[in-house]
Amino acid sequence: MWRCAVGSVLRRARRPRGVQHNAVKVRESGSCSGGASGNKWTRPSGFDTGLQAFNSLSKQKEPLILKREGVATWYSCGPTVYDHAHLGHACSYVRFDILQRVLSRLFGITVIHAMVITDIDDKIIKRSREENVSPTVIASMYEDEFKRDMLSLKVIPPAVYLRVTENVHHIVAFIEGIIKNGHAYATKEGDVYFDIQSIGDRYGKFAGAVDSEGEPGRTNKRDSRDFALWKPSKPQEPYWESPWGRGRPGWHIECSTVASSVFGSQLDIHSGGIDLAFPHHENEVAQSEAYHQCGQWANYFLHSGHLHLKGSAEKMSKSLKNYVTIKDFLQSHSASEFRMFCLLSKYRSAVDYSDSSVSAARTSLGTISTFIHDAQAYMKGQLQCSPVQEAFLWERLTETKSSVLRALADDFDTPRAINAVMKLVYHGNCQLQPVLKSDRQARSPAVFGAMVSYIRDILDVFGIDLLHSKEADVASSCENLEGVVEQLNRFRSEVRAFALARQDGPTAGSPKKPGLYPERIPLLKACDTLRADLAPLGVLIKVTEP
Repeated sequence: MWRCAVGSVLRRARRPRGVQHNAVKVRESGSCSGGASGNKWTRPSGFDTGLQAFNSLSKQKEPLILKREGVATWYSCGPTVYDHAHLGHACSYVRFDILQRVLSRLFGITVIHAMVITDIDDKIIKRSREENVSPTVIASMYEDEFKRDMLSLKVIPPAVYLRVTENVHHIVAFIEGIIKNGHAYATKEGDVYFDIQSIGDRYGKFAGAVDSEGEPGRTNKRDSRDFALWKPSKPQEPYWESPWGRGRPGWHIECSTVASSVFGSQLDIHSGGIDLAFPHHENEVAQSEAYHQCGQWANYFLHSGHLHLKGSAEKMSKSLKNYVTIKDFLQSHSASEFRMFCLLSKYRSAVDYSDSSVSAARTSLGTISTFIHDAQAYMKGQLQCSPVQEAFLWERLTETKSSVLRALADDFDTPRAINAVMKLVYHGNCQLQPVLKSDRQARSPAVFGAMVSYIRDILDVFGIDLLHSKEADVASSCENLEGVVEQLNRFRSEVRAFALARQDGPTAGSPKKPGLYPERIPLLKACDTLRADLAPLGVLIKVTEP
């Protein structure tokens, strides 16, 4: 879609397809970027997409360079399925869904997306005890609900979902590899910890990690920052057999193992909420690079900002009980409204959720829907307007396409892209100035057809389908209402014309106009009453005297 246009807009910013950057030295594995020293990010070799993305590893915008031309490997942390998903989760998943759609639909990049479902965890075990059912039942129930919620929000499913419980044997082997490489140790109690000191200054790629006290836990660790790769099971808890005894995986090891099982020792993009940067993503990086013996496992980390209830400094979360479930939100709002809400802020920015912010999204969609409806009415000849500045509109359309592409190539700046679309809608509305009589003036329906097609296409890229949204239903209802009013006005006009018909001669003594039929005068009064009653409802009927 628009790949030729993309090339022309970004030609100055990108290298020719297939031209590699200077090669980065790699370790013996041959597939994991090497050369990274300590916390320094190394620009990968490969194919420059011409896009810029804010990389949490370097803490600035970087050229998005992929290992393979036209292909992006993408791993994201999925949910821990012990409760209902809420809008805080939805905001992150929808935002990254939009980014993936932009990459694939606008820039021709195939996104191979894998996501892990955490289906065994302390919280799941606790919930299972509260509900007096097995952890498997809890995890299965909320996983199914999560997937339904994502589909209801038009989030494209990943290429593959992977569950932790189905990959424990891979996790055990992964831990054994880390121990073999000298970066983890087992205790006599059956714990396995990652050895932070073994990687020196390589720990602390994300802000605040170096000074951290580490995870709370047992006191049998060499360093307080060491984190669990394997935990011995407690009585009445699920467990798996391992070389260190019966137990289950630690939290962070699951993502490293699953991502490696799908993508090997090199990953283009890793995404998640900003709250996962430390310790989760920090520990993922440490154990993955320790296992693969490489300098840079994931080349780009993209983090989404928190969703806050307006007026609250805390993020929306289950633990704080300050959340709105996705299901509850969709009782009174549409998926398109929520997606527009996400588009109106940058994906990595914190955003306030409130009635007014959702209302702003609904208003934007309503403005677009109304323009499309009016433009189609003009194209059908149902809306008579003053002569349109056609050349001006063609220029604005071309300008909008370029502006949208530039905005999205600059760290996926969706607010700037939406603003460009809304400006196009504004210019279109300025040209749709209704007149009572057309006098066969020149018309320009083609340019409005092009504008409508483009707006629909770009919204479809963002996952918004106006043809099947509540906004479209409103527009359709308005169109039906206009039809009813038009028929009512036509009927009134015919009745009035009948009442104003004159006799052959004036009627003697009539207080009304001479020549009217006295018995028809009440019809005129009824027409005037109808006209007056419709005015407060926004229906103004202009009377032209014969």
